[in-house]
Amino acid sequence: MIEENPNSKQDEFFLNKDQSLRFNNLVVKIGGSTLGSGDTTFHDLVALQNEGVNPVVVHGGGKLIDKWLGQLGVMPKFVEGLRVTDADTLQVVIAILSGVVNTSIVSTINQLGGKAVGVSGVDGNIIVGKIDRPELGLVAGTVDVNADMLKTLIDSGIIPVIAPIATNLNAQDQPCLNANADTVAGAVAMAMQSQKLIFMTDVEGVYDSSRKLIRKITYKQLNKLIDSNVIHGGMIPKLNACLKVVDNLCTAHIIDGRNANALRDCLSKTIIGTSIVKK
Repeated sequence: MIEENPNSKQDEFFLNKDQSLRFNNLVVKIGGSTLGSGDTTFHDLVALQNEGVNPVVVHGGGKLIDKWLGQLGVMPKFVEGLRVTDADTLQVVIAILSGVVNTSIVSTINQLGGKAVGVSGVDGNIIVGKIDRPELGLVAGTVDVNADMLKTLIDSGIIPVIAPIATNLNAQDQPCLNANADTVAGAVAMAMQSQKLIFMTDVEGVYDSSRKLIRKITYKQLNKLIDSNVIHGGMIPKLNACLKVVDNLCTAHIIDGRNANALRDCLSKTIIGTSIVKK
């Protein structure tokens, strides 16, 4: 079980009735590096559920995958923040995401009094994709989301927790593909017509060229920032996902999930992290 801050105010709702109605459809992406003894993410998710809001959760697990690969003598490789995945790496990815991280998150939410169900993207073909960048190996590029199963779970009062593994549309020898969790979160938000997409990371938010935290940025400004090569590594797929949802649908947020009450603060009027808006 993943431990959380025991001092969190789990018995206090952090959204008033009007706010919970306003944010009754959201996607929360939890980075594996954000989970620790100080955050209150799972208490916040359970409090949301008690308010009648069942968010969709997408999780990563990159640091744990890297640790296991290291024990096997495999050096992780990345291109533009995306993991290069061969057949052996894929087996580790599936084992860690579906077998370890997903199970831990779901069990923690349930032990805190919530109702969550863990699914892999291959379950019911919730996430499907195909290889469109061969240099990345067995990685789904653009992914499509079957929202029907997710809506069924939500309508039943359940928080879906998704491990980002995709069904391979062009399967030959390999039926599954690794899928970047940030890309999946953006695709889920689009498919669910979500009102908010929240990335819980291990940094404060998005920084400009002088390493100053940007509190609010528009679609146009973010495009310029990406083109200026200020953004690097794992932040690239996050911001690409943000661009898609902001241009078509909702607001997006990148916040430091290691801090207590981060999700709570993001959904209140508290200024936290970076907000990405259309204009």
